[in-house]
Formats: sequence, C-alpha cells, structure tokens
Amino acid sequence: MLLKSIRISAILLLIFLIGCNQQKQQNSKSATENNTENPNEKQADSIPEEKEEEPFRLTEDNAIPFFFEYEKEHKEDRVRVTTNQGSFVIKLFENTPYHRANFIYLAEKDYFSGTYFHRVVKDFIIQGGNSDNRATGKKRKEIGRYLLPPDTRKGHKHHRGTVSMPSSEINNPHLLASPFEFFIVVTRPGSYHLDGKYTAFGRVVEGMDIVDKINSVATGSDEWPLQNVVIEKVEIVK
Repeated sequence: MLLKSIRISAILLLIFLIGCNQQKQQNSKSATENNTENPNEKQADSIPEEKEEEPFRLTEDNAIPFFFEYEKEHKEDRVRVTTNQGSFVIKLFENTPYHRANFIYLAEKDYFSGTYFHRVVKDFIIQGGNSDNRATGKKRKEIGRYLLPPDTRKGHKHHRGTVSMPSSEINNPHLLASPFEFFIVVTRPGSYHLDGKYTAFGRVVEGMDIVDKINSVATGSDEWPLQNVVIEKVEIVK
C-alpha cells in the first residue's frame, strides 16, 4: 500500500515538473518574440524627426544688428541700376552704413530685378523698388518685414542726383525708412525741403541723363508711369 502511494506521488510529481518545464519554455519563447519586436519599436521611436530649418528673415528686432555686422564684410559702394530706359551708376555714402548695407544686401538678394520706377513726379523725383507684380510681394516676404531708422545728420543735402530712402506710410511717426524703395532727386539744383526728413544715402555719378529720361515719361494721375519703367537688375560695380 505504501509502495503504491509512493508510485502515485512520483507520477504526479513527474507530471507537475513536465508541466512547469513546458510553461517555462512557452514563457521563454514569448519573451524572445517580445524582445525581437520591442527593440525595433524602441529604436524607431527614439529617432528624432528632422525639422526643416527656418529660413532667415529680417525683422524689426534683428535688422540693425544684422546690418551692423553685414556692412563690416561688405564695403561695396557703387551699384549699376539697369532699366528698360538705360542704366546709371550710384555711389553709396560710407557714413550711412545701415542704408548702404541694406541696399547692397537687397541687390545681392536680387530683390530689385523686375520692380519698377513706380512713381514719377516731373522735375522733382523718380521713385523705384515696387511693382504691382505678385513676385515683388513674395520677395519682400522672403527677405523679411522691417524698417530702418532715419540717419539724417550726416551732412548730406538733397542735391540733384541724390538717392534717398522714403519713409514708410504705415503707423510711422518717427519717419522710419521703407527699406525696399528709394528715390532720386531730379530738381535743379536740388530739393532741400527734404533735408532732415529723409535719409540721403547715395548719389548718381554716371547716367543722370537716364534719370532725366525716366522723369520725362508720361504718367497717370497717380504718378505711376503709363508704360512701366522696369528695373531689370541692380548689380555691384567692382
């Protein structure tokens, strides 16, 4: 009787051990499968998404610091403006560094190509740097939204041939300059009532006859030429 009980106990123990071993193998297999999948999932999750770098744009906050550094590396002071009426050369004043650097920067960015002399006032000024093309607005957006402070105490008068920067017309009690546009004085000997109001930053030194030619084109009542005077390019004169 005792022997029979021992045999039964041994059989039950053997069944128990076999069951445990099978469960252990099953658990080991499951763990292996999980370990095969999880590292890949974790690795995929751990790879950071690449974010596109925001393009640099000028703003009210960074424009002056940017041009402060830019003008140190860009001492160019002569540009040729080519239009569908002919070309002329402007010499930029060294002592108006932000406005000089701004003009050079826009020329290097090819901003002026395709813009117009959009305002012509007989025997007074021609004003350029704008257009009614969508491409001009797109260029301005890509370059940035900013104004430049006036720099009117450097002794420059608005003589005939002087290149100056108009003020922005939007919320602008301090006469901050609209950086994308410029005007050239045609009046003989000059338009000195503009002194102290606008920043003169250059002067036409070659091709004043072309400026006069542009000033003679027919315009509408809004001072916009009836036939567009296109600025084909503005390039640095080496």
